[in-house]
Amino acid sequence: MAEDKKNHDTPDLDQRDLKNPRDRDALKRAADDFLKSRKAEEYALAQDDEMEANANNWAELDKLRAENGDLKDQLLRLAADMENLRKRTARDVHDARAYSVANFARDMLSVSDNLKRALEAIPADVLASGDAGFKTLAEGVEITERSLMSAMERHGVKKLDPLGQKFDPNFHQAMFEIPNADVPHNTVLQVAQSGFVIGDRMLRPALVGVSKGGPKQAAAEGQPEPGPINPQAEKDA
Repeated sequence: MAEDKKNHDTPDLDQRDLKNPRDRDALKRAADDFLKSRKAEEYALAQDDEMEANANNWAELDKLRAENGDLKDQLLRLAADMENLRKRTARDVHDARAYSVANFARDMLSVSDNLKRALEAIPADVLASGDAGFKTLAEGVEITERSLMSAMERHGVKKLDPLGQKFDPNFHQAMFEIPNADVPHNTVLQVAQSGFVIGDRMLRPALVGVSKGGPKQAAAEGQPEPGPINPQAEKDA
């Protein structure tokens, strides 16, 4: 009985009578329910699409961030390489300006040595005799030698003066040893041939004689002992 009443209250929609207020309300409620269900379905689909789109966007964003990081690393490495290249180029230009005349200056030292030898070859008694010719010659050679050294100094070549200093293998070459207990061991007591530097580089080592038998110098200075005598250097001197 109750089931018959329920079926009577909610007949199929196609059996509704639009003239009947109860049927119109039922049709309206059914339409509203249908629209709500469709809207819910569309909203769910839209949410799914939005979530999928967001996931794709986040994946694309992560990819772009990774690519951006790689590009940033490449730019930083490129900037570092360019800075190193700039410093290396500046150093090369500086060295080229400072040391380009090194070979020429080394050859000119031989000319200076020969001028000095020429002066030393003039007998002292001849100079003391007042001979005008020899005196003029000696003065001319001396002036030439001084002018040559002045020109070389203007280009960064400096003469070493190691007499009385501690032996330094970076700038000196030991030719012989001089027994002397009054001065510290390895002190330069005699200069057989002058040494020269250009900038902070050695152009020619000074050929020196060093002391032997005196007290050892402080080890804290860290200078090594002079090496064996170089026969060829001794011959050149």
